[in-house]
Amino acid sequence: MLTLTDLCYSYGAVKAVNKVSMVMPAGQITCVMGRNGVGKTTLMRTIMGTYRAASGAIRLGERDITPLAAHQRAKTGVALVPQGRDIFAKLTVADNLRIGLEARTDGLRKVPDDIYDVFPILKQFAKRMGGDLSGGQQQQLSIARALTGDPKVLLLDEPTEGIQPNIIQDIGAVLSRLVTERGMAVVLVEQYLDFVKEFGTSFYIMNRGQVVASGATSELTDAHVAEHLSV
Repeated sequence: MLTLTDLCYSYGAVKAVNKVSMVMPAGQITCVMGRNGVGKTTLMRTIMGTYRAASGAIRLGERDITPLAAHQRAKTGVALVPQGRDIFAKLTVADNLRIGLEARTDGLRKVPDDIYDVFPILKQFAKRMGGDLSGGQQQQLSIARALTGDPKVLLLDEPTEGIQPNIIQDIGAVLSRLVTERGMAVVLVEQYLDFVKEFGTSFYIMNRGQVVASGATSELTDAHVAEHLSV
């Protein structure tokens, strides 16, 4: 379980994340929602440790990981699939995946076979350059790279952005499989409402750096959408 307590991060005088408290249980998909610019991406980066929290606490299980740098948090079992994917375009698919092994603590130096079971297209394209993949394939590669580190918590920042519908469904199926079979805590920033309702377990809606609504995705109403999500 990932727990945030009164988490804060500021850009100068602007409080991008303002006393945010959330609980992201293992075996569930927690969705973070909100309009553009409300602090969702900043929250993901603060959880990962690429941004250092000004105050508050981040706990993974019983462990306080707030003081840890990003590479140390990766070793504890937190992985981030960033917005825009950030794969290495000039490296092969196989080399991109091997980079994810650096987060492991068991010394494994070979990409686990189950990664290719989850994303068979990546085995087929193992020797292809990452930059030669389609957008949907790059997103699958980015998720697979995170999974090679054997994380307990998988953070995804807008994984469906710019992706064709059939790949969106594949990604949803993979995330459902991860929480069901591995008991992973999956946390995703997502604007695509149908995706949230189909695959999400619970939601938090942010506005101006704060949580303004939360609940089970089955409780996500038209009123929530009109007030906090509609443009």
